[in-house]
Amino acid sequence: MEKTWRWFGSKDRITLDMLRQIGVEGIVTALHEVPNGEVWTYEAIMERKSLIESHGLRWSVVESLPVNESIKYAGTERDRMIENYKISLANLGKAGIRTVVYNFMPVIDWIRTDLNYRLPDGTQTLYFDKIRFAYFDCCILNREGAENDYSAEELQKLELLKATITDAEKQELVNTIIVKTQGFVNENFKGDVSKPVELFKDLLALYRGVDKVQLRENLRYFLGKVIPIAEKYNIHLSVHPDDPPFPVLGLPRIVGNADDISWILNAVDSPSNGFTFCAGSLSSGLHNDVPAMAREFAKRTYFVHLRSTEVSQVGNFMESSHLEGRGHLVELVRIFENEHPGLPMRVDHGKLMLDDVNQNDNPGYSFLGRMYALAQISGIMAAVKKSEA
Repeated sequence: MEKTWRWFGSKDRITLDMLRQIGVEGIVTALHEVPNGEVWTYEAIMERKSLIESHGLRWSVVESLPVNESIKYAGTERDRMIENYKISLANLGKAGIRTVVYNFMPVIDWIRTDLNYRLPDGTQTLYFDKIRFAYFDCCILNREGAENDYSAEELQKLELLKATITDAEKQELVNTIIVKTQGFVNENFKGDVSKPVELFKDLLALYRGVDKVQLRENLRYFLGKVIPIAEKYNIHLSVHPDDPPFPVLGLPRIVGNADDISWILNAVDSPSNGFTFCAGSLSSGLHNDVPAMAREFAKRTYFVHLRSTEVSQVGNFMESSHLEGRGHLVELVRIFENEHPGLPMRVDHGKLMLDDVNQNDNPGYSFLGRMYALAQISGIMAAVKKSEA
């Protein structure tokens, strides 16, 4: 597998020279400065590609070429946004980029309730607490009908939390779920957002009446338009799983299990219509057998995120060590090395540790934690290769 690293461009404090020194071979990046829905020009793509190559690396994967919200909910701007997407995709193909990641998650990408959950060894990780999330949903958003999405036991725990949660904790939930994560991921939240909850409610309202069936059809429509461009330029357009892989906030999720993935790959049956296998996202759902899914979809997987989670029976989960958890990363490396060798892989998130605590990196994307994880995965890869030689 090719060792890659998500890099946020020239403003990233982690430099390309640093990445070469720790064994990175390929770069995973995007033109984050281009507003969501606007065209990525060939010139801007080549400028980024040349910069990466000047440091002895290659631009292995685009993550992500974002899908505008109007495409997902089938708004009036859908066809224009798809045309822009097709132009950007063609420009990437002309520049020689062959793997492009996207997601079809409405409004919100990955969700956590704590970005600094402290572990016994003093490191910090990302954590999802279902009851705190329910508080955000029911008491901060005040989403109509939200209580129906939680069990009687969960609602009882929510009542207990209401009695103890502080104003500071409420604000931190808003910052964690909306501002700190979504601002740099899906670009719905950019710049100075003085009323994030109100903006978030407005975005949720766009999906009123859009259920799983409709969202699937919107994805099929999108793929029907863009896959021919991907085929023309030999691009693997690879959908990322939902994170977490179950419905949230009344929004449908359509990339959360093996049936979902099969549906997408069959919706437009083409080698260019592929999958990004994110072990962390998939393993946070107790319904998913991650190694079995890897075996099933290996041939249509074009990019791998190696990350793992620990999940409790009540639905809480945290991002665990890359050597532990439900991701079964040792087995995944063995599967992908055998079934689809040469795939680009990145270690995805890493623990917050040592001096990185003071660096203000994007959540999940600290340097030392990811470097530590890359060393672990590199060891796994070497052991798998040696054992099967």
